[in-house]
Formats: sequence, C-alpha cells, structure tokens
Amino acid sequence: MRHLEEWSPVDLNLTDKTAVVTGAGRGIGLATVRTLINEGIRVVGAARTITPELKDTGAHTVSADLSTADGVSALIEAALTELGGIDLLVNNVGGGEATFGFLNSNDAEWTSVFDLNVLSAVRTTRSALPSLIERRGVIVNISSTTARMPANAPASYSAAKAALTALGKSLAEEFGPRGVRVNTISPGLVRTSVYEGPAAAAGQNLDEFVQQIVKSQNITTDRMTEAEEVATLIAFLLSDVAANITGADYVIDGGGVKTV
Repeated sequence: MRHLEEWSPVDLNLTDKTAVVTGAGRGIGLATVRTLINEGIRVVGAARTITPELKDTGAHTVSADLSTADGVSALIEAALTELGGIDLLVNNVGGGEATFGFLNSNDAEWTSVFDLNVLSAVRTTRSALPSLIERRGVIVNISSTTARMPANAPASYSAAKAALTALGKSLAEEFGPRGVRVNTISPGLVRTSVYEGPAAAAGQNLDEFVQQIVKSQNITTDRMTEAEEVATLIAFLLSDVAANITGADYVIDGGGVKTV
C-alpha cells in the first residue's frame, strides 16, 4: 500500500485551453474563473456587472445580460475574437427573482426565471457549439439540488433547474458522437455573498445565519459547500482526466439530498 506522500498530484492537462464562464462576477462563477486561470486556461468571464474581483483575476471580461439573445450574441462574438475559439464552456449564470407559493408567481416571473436559468444556457451553447465541435470541447452546466428536491425552492426556479439538468443529458446524447462532452453539477447550499443581506436583515452575523440554515436543511457535513469546491469539480469535469464522463449529474451538497 502506497503512503499518501508518495501520490503525485493529478495533472488536469488544461494549459492553453480556452474557456467561457457565465455568471462570473461572484460566487461559483468567480471561483471557477480563478481556478481555471490557475490551471493555465485563457478565460472569458461574463457577467451583467463586472465586479472588481472579476477584473482582478486577469480574465477577459464581457458585460452582458445573458437572459437575452442579444447579450449571448455579444458574449460569444467577443469570446471568439479574444480567444480564437472555445474549448470549454461553463454555463453558470442563474438565479433571478423567484417567489415562493405557486399562486404568487405570474407568467412574467416564470418567463424571467426560465430566460436566465435555461434559455441563457440554450443560447450560449448553441452559439458556442460550432467551435466546441471543431475542438472536441466540453460543457459543464450548473444546475441545483432543487431540481431533485423542488419543495426547497420556488416552483419556477426548481422547474427551471430541472429543465437545465435534462438539457445537459440531451446535449450529451446528441453531441457526444461529435466529440463534445456535456455534464451537469448540482450544488446544494453554497456559501457566497448572497447570504450577507438576509443575515443583516435578520440581525445576525453571517456565520450565525449560515449555520442556522445548515441546521434547518439537515446537512450531513454540518456546513455549506464552498464555491471553490464547486469550481474544483468543474475543472475536473472539463479536463481529460474525466474524458469518459458525459451525461452525468454530480451533486455536491454535503449530504443534503437524502434519497438514492
């Protein structure tokens, strides 16, 4: 049996690849940009608002509203110009204003949530696919455990994430024979700045607020996932180390999903 110190680090062999990451301004997207750049990848990071943190990564940035067709077109045109081609695509952008209570959500909310969480990925993938096919590229879509446990989120959001997960499987089947791998990652609770506002409104510090949520959701590891942990999984799935993984949905949630 080999000792731990005898094991060599895994070489993801991503140096000199090109990547587009959406929703890159903060959270999982920002962590992904940083991780990929550290792996030697040239990255275009897209966000509606270009944050100082995203600028500091050294990625080429594109400000675009990816819930619209025009925003997606602007992103992919800029990415192809900057990178010369796209090897890797991370469809991370998502979220939006969603309301608990089915009768409280109108058509405009459903349309908005699907535009941001589903159609953004549809349009971005469609635009990037010619280059991805040519380069035998890889796509990772960021869904959510709410696709598996819809009671934990507004109906519009969980339905959109379920659609995104299904989209990944369909794309993997259709474009796998043409050399493109497509996988999905479904995070559970991820510790990001999104909790800072609610924590302040509740009169709690961030650590107390987050731990209260963790307890209420019965997370096995007793903590939220860190954005960097999701980014590491993304990098693995983008790499040749995962060359025979496609059409899969990886849950990273600290044991929050209790079903098989």
